[in-house]
Amino acid sequence: MPLLLLSTLLHAYIGWRLLPAWAGQPAWQGLLAGVLAASALLMPLSLAARRWRSPRGAAVLTWAGLLFLGLFSSLFVLTLLRDAVWLVVAGVALLWSGADAGVFGVWSGRAVPVAAGVVTLWGFLNARRTAAVVSVDVPIRGLPPALHGFTIAQISDLHIGPTIKHDYLDAVVRAVNRLGADMVAVTGDLVDGRVHELAPHVAPLSALASRHGTYFVTGNHEYYSGAAAWVVELRRLGVRVLQNEHVVLRHGSAALLVAGVNDYGAHHFDPAQRSDPQAALAGAPPDTSVRVLLAHQPRSAEAAERAGYHLQLSGHTHGGQFWPWNLFVPLQQPFTAGLHRLGGLWVYTSRGTGYWGPPKRFGAPSEITRLRLIAAA
Repeated sequence: MPLLLLSTLLHAYIGWRLLPAWAGQPAWQGLLAGVLAASALLMPLSLAARRWRSPRGAAVLTWAGLLFLGLFSSLFVLTLLRDAVWLVVAGVALLWSGADAGVFGVWSGRAVPVAAGVVTLWGFLNARRTAAVVSVDVPIRGLPPALHGFTIAQISDLHIGPTIKHDYLDAVVRAVNRLGADMVAVTGDLVDGRVHELAPHVAPLSALASRHGTYFVTGNHEYYSGAAAWVVELRRLGVRVLQNEHVVLRHGSAALLVAGVNDYGAHHFDPAQRSDPQAALAGAPPDTSVRVLLAHQPRSAEAAERAGYHLQLSGHTHGGQFWPWNLFVPLQQPFTAGLHRLGGLWVYTSRGTGYWGPPKRFGAPSEITRLRLIAAA
């Protein structure tokens, strides 16, 4: 009930600000009022969808609630921006009698729901398509010739759960396999749900193919979903889970160290699983001249740089997923997306291969990343 009340109040604010602009257009005004009423009701009700006895009914309610959440997010933000601009316009109208703030109120009040609808539809199509391949070259000083051209296929933040299921992951796996990578890295937030709920939908991971195998590190959402059980399930699927540990890949005449750490916040769930890039190097042989770290959150980078890694692969941020949330990512993470340098360490932050919450991506497309190690000039 508190969530329903809050949802109603927020939608009432949007209606109060936008519905008067559609005066004289009763059909459009009624449509907007109906959309706001449905959104206000379905957003909070979808949180209780798991309690429904009908799986199909629960799925429909979840989809509806998340779609409306995506629409509401844009409607609310754009309404706030419109009101802020309107204050400026009204101030100008007071100073110059020829200015008409009312005209701005009408056309902007009509533009906001249209823009929110277009952004939500575009964001839905972007979110539901199979992620495009992004190719990145990473220059490594002192890279052994045998490792020049070594390729890593990275997928991250799939969030298999309420709206991302078996077929979505299967399409991603097939796209990754077409790359013919030397290894596959899955950098956390694979699931949003328990093993008994999602095991059939995660099963396509067993088909990932590469020369040196598939390696996984936990993200924060694994800990929300029962990380220990998921580690067991992923190992059953043939995925190597790295928990503050490393493997050494013998590639031709060279050796590549691939380490993985638990999520940056894992210690909040289990103090024994505190993320530790230095501990992940324990027992590393001296002939591993190149060290790669898989760490879900970019903010592991400072510890990774101190430990002497050359490349860190991360996710978590979704690149912001859709505006304006990308503007807030730097408040928590040092990098939002792409390849960046921190001292002697390269950090690549994936925008993610799936999405979380609303099926919506705008300005931050999903990706399957093909990283290639090359010798630095």
